[in-house]
Amino acid sequence: MIKKIIPALFLFFVALGAGAQTLVSGTVTDAEDQLPLIGVTITVKGTTSGTATDLDGKYSIRVPDEKAVLVFSYTGYTEKEVPVAGKTEINVSLEPAISDLNEVVVVGYGVQKKSVVTGSISQVKSEQLKDMPVSRIEQSLQGRTSGVRVTANSGQPGSGAVVRIRGTTNLFGGSSSDPLYVVDGVIINGGIDYLSQGDIESIEVLKDAASAAIYGARGANGVIIITTKQGKKGKPVLNYNGYYGVQNPWRKLSLLNATEYAILMNEAQAAAGQPIMFEDPSALGEGTDWQDAVFQENAPIQNHEFSFSAANDVSNYYASFSYFDQEGIVASSDSRYKRFTARFNATHKLTDRLTFGSNLGYTRTNSRGVSENSEFGSPLSRAINIDPITPLYETREEVLNSNVFKNFPVVRDEKGVFGISDLVTSEIVNPVAALEVAQGNGWSDKIVGNFYLEYEILDGLKAKSSFGTDFAFWGGEGFTPIHYLNATNFAEKTSYSQNKANGRFLSWENTLNYTKTFGNHSIGAVAGYSVQKNTGESQTGIIQDIPVDNINDASLLWPNDPSLQSFFGWEYEDRVVSYFGRLNYNFKEKYLLTAIVRRDGSTKFGSNNKFGNFPSVSVGWIASEEPFFPNNNVVKFLKVRGSYGINGNDRIAADAFLATVSGGRTYTFGTDDLLVNGVAPDAADNPDLKWEETSQLNFGLDARLFRHISFTFDYFKKKTDGMLLRVGVPGLFGNGGPIANIADLENTGYEFELGYDNKIGDLEINFSGNLSYVENKVLFLTNETDFLVGQRFGPQGLEITRTTVGLPIGHFYGYKTDGIFQNQAEIDAYVNADGDKIQPNAAPGDFKFLDINGDGILSDDDRTNIGDPTPSYTYGFNFSAAWRGFDLNLFGQGVWGNEIYNVTRRFDLPFANYEASALGRWTGEGTSNDYPRLIVNDPNGNFNRSSDFHVQNGAFFRIKTLQIGYNLPADVLSKVGIQNARFYVSGNNLYTFTKYKGFDPEIGAGAGVDRGIYPQARFYLIGTNITF
Repeated sequence: MIKKIIPALFLFFVALGAGAQTLVSGTVTDAEDQLPLIGVTITVKGTTSGTATDLDGKYSIRVPDEKAVLVFSYTGYTEKEVPVAGKTEINVSLEPAISDLNEVVVVGYGVQKKSVVTGSISQVKSEQLKDMPVSRIEQSLQGRTSGVRVTANSGQPGSGAVVRIRGTTNLFGGSSSDPLYVVDGVIINGGIDYLSQGDIESIEVLKDAASAAIYGARGANGVIIITTKQGKKGKPVLNYNGYYGVQNPWRKLSLLNATEYAILMNEAQAAAGQPIMFEDPSALGEGTDWQDAVFQENAPIQNHEFSFSAANDVSNYYASFSYFDQEGIVASSDSRYKRFTARFNATHKLTDRLTFGSNLGYTRTNSRGVSENSEFGSPLSRAINIDPITPLYETREEVLNSNVFKNFPVVRDEKGVFGISDLVTSEIVNPVAALEVAQGNGWSDKIVGNFYLEYEILDGLKAKSSFGTDFAFWGGEGFTPIHYLNATNFAEKTSYSQNKANGRFLSWENTLNYTKTFGNHSIGAVAGYSVQKNTGESQTGIIQDIPVDNINDASLLWPNDPSLQSFFGWEYEDRVVSYFGRLNYNFKEKYLLTAIVRRDGSTKFGSNNKFGNFPSVSVGWIASEEPFFPNNNVVKFLKVRGSYGINGNDRIAADAFLATVSGGRTYTFGTDDLLVNGVAPDAADNPDLKWEETSQLNFGLDARLFRHISFTFDYFKKKTDGMLLRVGVPGLFGNGGPIANIADLENTGYEFELGYDNKIGDLEINFSGNLSYVENKVLFLTNETDFLVGQRFGPQGLEITRTTVGLPIGHFYGYKTDGIFQNQAEIDAYVNADGDKIQPNAAPGDFKFLDINGDGILSDDDRTNIGDPTPSYTYGFNFSAAWRGFDLNLFGQGVWGNEIYNVTRRFDLPFANYEASALGRWTGEGTSNDYPRLIVNDPNGNFNRSSDFHVQNGAFFRIKTLQIGYNLPADVLSKVGIQNARFYVSGNNLYTFTKYKGFDPEIGAGAGVDRGIYPQARFYLIGTNITF
């Protein structure tokens, strides 16, 4: 009764005071379904007069005159202003609010509402990361957002990933091209593998220079800001999230079996006029499947996360523990990664205006790993190349009684003595025996903390002082026993090595943050000062010939001859001081402006360039807020934006500007010509050394269509000037010139992001997709040369990549082929202008190599660009649906527009095994135009030249995750004190669509060169999320 009386009295007094005011009435409905809205607030703008809609969505209100403006507001809907203009009936439809536009994103030293951001920033939320079985956080970003290319270095547990934001900004890649990672305000060195996925609240990727300029000299490669979780108001929450699963190889290569191998070896011998090697190939049978010997089926993986959070008006807390354990699919006892994490985040209001906060994380990792993507002794390279005739274990009496097995320390285990190949030598040994010999492990401890005090000086003005730490300690040990693997791979003495290192990063940052809205104007300003110190050191010891046979008994403390001991180390220190500021302004949240400037000074650079300035400006216009923008049901939100800025890259060694000398040189000295040790100049100094500078122009568009569809487009042009190279000088000046800012590079591209979300009855649907295009081109190297030699292959050092002006970084380099000579007539017809044969030593079945420069002679000068390892396009999509407790998630990602240089076969070893594709080799006219004849020593260089024969299409699409889950009913759970319980099954890396023939088309560490990559595993998981 009271609920009815109060509104009636309110309306009575409003009417009593209204006098001769005009009465306006009408109905308020939902713009989408036209249903009436109950309880909508209607006020006369600029007054306290107001009312609300009734059960039928109807209202009536008195207004002072026809110039009055009515304001309609309702939770979950966009506020609307309507001029009265003399009307007495005004019916209004309110648009459901677009919730994600009101969300905030972290922009570095602050947050901004998403709708008014003028830079190019992508956000990944915690919900998108959960239940993904990755050992390192950066891998979970793969395919999640445009402009970010994430390529796993390998499938080995604990292996990192190559992360590139809008292309590569450095000629030599590696960590110098990695983005800057900032976790809870602390700059992180050495990657973010220390984080647990369950601790992450959100990840922001700052892609354009305008957004990254707040980080100045470290922002050229883009910035990834990670915010960890805090407690939320409400009752305390205890959460468990865990999964267990098994992993298997998703692909194995098709290699020759023993019989096929013998047939092809005989053929190669006969083609060279040499006697055949095997009298009866069929008697050899299948032989040894070396891939089965090194791959592990059903390798386990598990993850367990516990968290506790609580919050009230004064304090909030978040604490977590996690344990991750993954065995590898290659030699699992030698390939394993374990990680333990602990975290405690808290804030506490000391007074109404003073707040103390802390974010503290600790991580311990233990790992064992095998050599990967190397032709010089990785398990997979050995499994591919060793002949299938050699047995895994030797059982033949005549062999076991031979000189090698009786008089040399051959390798054995509890099952027997490992076989030794007498066909394939060098580094290609029995891969399982080599794993038995290799003994080693690694460890790391990392502590990252941020502690701050924040004081509200005035309403809208806050001062904050933060102290950040990143302490890392890591090391490892390795032991090699006395052993004999083959005639070129053995050890007559034991060897033990141990390494310990640490890095210590300290930062102190002080900021003032001011926000104010007055009328239609809103401003936000940040001004700050930062000092940072980064130090580190390492010590390594090696000792030989100690009387032990395993790593557990080995130690550097064993007494022995000092000549069999060696100890060395390094240390570094650099410091940075910075001043920075940012100004945000908007008018009616319609016209937007952001300006940033940062000034950094660093000890890494020369005396003439200790400081650098990094400015940026960005603007935006929300066109959909304009009065002239048509009111429609298609375009609900439209923002255009543009930006320009300059960032720096300081990823070089400390004190690189100094002149250096190196030891290990010997000189004759004195009248007796004594040979003495000395030093010699390495490089001259360069007082002008400075940051690599990257300028970037960006144009973007953000739109919301039909309320349920979001769309983002960006175009960028990114130029890096003054990339660091060593200057070439005449030898009389020393070994090398100084490091200088010389080379220039450009990345150009565009990005699309598309999203859809809707609820239809009990069915919730979400879709997101992204596509990025990047073109990379070297503009200038040095005045002395227009190319740099890149990667090489094999002991002969075959050049297979180059960086050349006008082409992408690290393009593949070699000869182009034009099919296979089918007969002698074709060889005789391939002549130059003088009628001379271009390939006079070729025979039918050999490749026809193109005379690229047209000089009539086949030479090194005919080598050219034969492929690009960097994808032109990267893309990803995620689809999720939920219905009555059930949920489904499908996630996929891929790349195209790149090639892979496949050199998994050691073509310098004539008796290395072949892939089954060799069965389709040329054996006579018309039999093949793709795979050449086999012949010992390969006189035409069909295999041992770098050519497009080794280059394959590297495009792929991978189904990363397919997950099905079920949430138990809340009414059932509440009876046992559980808020939520979800169970799920998941398949990861289920299938890869690709034309590439190697183990895996995803090759990060090799920059597109496959030497026997450790492939990604296929996972099958069961898991649960339980909240108490």
